[in-house]
Amino acid sequence: MTVTAVEAPERPAHRDPNVLRWLGAYTASMVGDSIYFMALAWAAARTGSASGTGLVLAAGSIPRALLMLGGGVLADRLGPRRVVIGSDAARAVLVLGLAATLVLTAPTVGVLVAVALLFGAVDALFLPAVGALPPRISPPGQLARIQGLRGLAARGASIVGAPLGGVAVATGGPTLAFATAGALFALSLPLLLSLRIRPLPGPVKHGGTVAGDDEERTVTEERPTVTEERPTVTEGKPTARQDLVDGLRYIRRHPLLGPLMIVIGLSELGFVGPLNLGLILLSEQRGWGAAGMGWIVAGFASGAAGAALLIAVRGRVPRAGLVMCLTVLVGATGIAAVAQIPSVPLAAATAAVVGLFIGLAGALCGALVQTVADPAYLGRVTSVSTLFTYALIPLSYPATGAAIALWGTGPVYAVSAAVCAAGGAVGLTFTALRRAELPR
Repeated sequence: MTVTAVEAPERPAHRDPNVLRWLGAYTASMVGDSIYFMALAWAAARTGSASGTGLVLAAGSIPRALLMLGGGVLADRLGPRRVVIGSDAARAVLVLGLAATLVLTAPTVGVLVAVALLFGAVDALFLPAVGALPPRISPPGQLARIQGLRGLAARGASIVGAPLGGVAVATGGPTLAFATAGALFALSLPLLLSLRIRPLPGPVKHGGTVAGDDEERTVTEERPTVTEERPTVTEGKPTARQDLVDGLRYIRRHPLLGPLMIVIGLSELGFVGPLNLGLILLSEQRGWGAAGMGWIVAGFASGAAGAALLIAVRGRVPRAGLVMCLTVLVGATGIAAVAQIPSVPLAAATAAVVGLFIGLAGALCGALVQTVADPAYLGRVTSVSTLFTYALIPLSYPATGAAIALWGTGPVYAVSAAVCAAGGAVGLTFTALRRAELPR
């Protein structure tokens, strides 16, 4: 008599203690980020130099842009858990050290620039690793839910972190705010250390080595059916540069990852500028003031949180690739509309629609990246996608500001919306992406 083993049903991500520990660590780290940036801005402003303040706030983006791809290589070599733990520990030490320094002396532009550069360098390691970690703690069928939970945590961190940072600055100055941020980074460490790392499909070797962490690759799980060409395996241990080139070649040859990177790059380029710098200038021109801008930002945040909640509850959206591209197109239409609306309530409602559709597209895109990428390459894949958002796109702010000064908000928002829509339209031209599905 033959006995057939029956697999136990997957535990939903929101009921999985392992995922919840990761979510707690991620949330603490994101709240710490919000407070850190608030404290850095106030400490820079207290130096009394407007140019110095701008230099301090811009300094962190330089190492992110230069080191982000290297951070992805490191995550794949050492394993994302080790890199996340190490980078969060480094951020805790750095920020708590700055808080202790400010107890003894007033902040100077030089000290703050140095801290911003170091923090940006550590962020370049943290961001690819934290994006590569979810497949190590949950089966593929729960990755979409994890993306939804991650989105909720990010929105919640923005809502909680900014007011908490403001209270800390008002109560004890930047010193207390930096100390609070450092404590939150430290709080994430025991949660990260307690994570159980899942076996991953494999073994998957690249360049003669198997990606890091102390897990064994012995379990075969259902993943999206994708035919891909893997790079040629070379003899001996590859250099970091070879690993990087290997990862970029892997993305270029992959039938889904290449198109997804194009969608991410175009949609982020058309979306981030109007939401951040463009919204400030639009509010000034309309006479809405900071309060009006706050309501519009809150509208976007509520829509994005709604999208994250939808993904977290449903866990899977049929025809994920097609839905992702279509939601980018709808969100782009809303971006163009925001600049034409004369009242704050209607602009906030439109921003909520934009947040809902762009947030849904982002969650689906993240889930697709994590489920189709070979785990051995996931750190490098994540580094490329985060490079657009956290390093390259902010470099477009000066161009956005100059364009608005020349032509006004309406034309610039229209062009930005067209660029964002081009991301969704280009995605629809790839058959593999239109037909992409998330695991059941």
